Formats: sequence, C-alpha cells, structure tokens
Amino acid sequence: MAWLFLFIAGLLEVVWAYSMKLSNGFTKPVPSIITAVAMLISFGLLSWSMKTLPLGTAYTVWTGIGAVGAFVVGIVFLGETASAMRIGAAALIVGGLVLMKLSSAH
Repeated sequence: MAWLFLFIAGLLEVVWAYSMKLSNGFTKPVPSIITAVAMLISFGLLSWSMKTLPLGTAYTVWTGIGAVGAFVVGIVFLGETASAMRIGAAALIVGGLVLMKLSSAH
C-alpha cells in the first residue's frame, strides 16, 4: 500500500504544480484552491508512505514523479520545449526512480 500511496502522492504533486502555474501567483481562486488541496493530500500520502518506506526512497520517488510529470504536463498543455536534452534528463530521472524501487527492500 505504501508504494501505491506514494505513487498517488507523486501524481498529486503534478496536479498542484500545474494548478499553481494556472493560479497566476495565487490571484485566481479556483486554481489556488486546487493547489492547496492537492498539496495537503499529496503531503499526507507521502507522510503515510514514509511510515514503512525509507525516507530517501520515498522522497526521491515522490519528487521524481512530480518532476517528470510536471515536465510532461508542461510540454503537452503549456507548449514548453521538448528538446532532446530535456527528454534525456527526464529519462535519467525515470531511470533513477526505477533503481530506487529495485533497491528498496519494501
């Protein structure tokens, strides 16, 4: 269950990062509220997963999902650049996440 909650927490990190961008510096109420709610749930699920997963593993996987997810959302929904170097960097992050999962005893 810890890994499932960690994965959901990472996805919610993408949600709050995207909604924060849409909030325009917290000047738009709906995206601002979505940001706050997604943050709270994401942090809560991360905290719950840390009850059984090692700190370094849980935090690295959470931030990695958020980073790669935000990268993809930026390209797909915000028209950000998808250069070979940026895609390579995202691939390295995903590789690191896979190694973290494989190296975890949980």
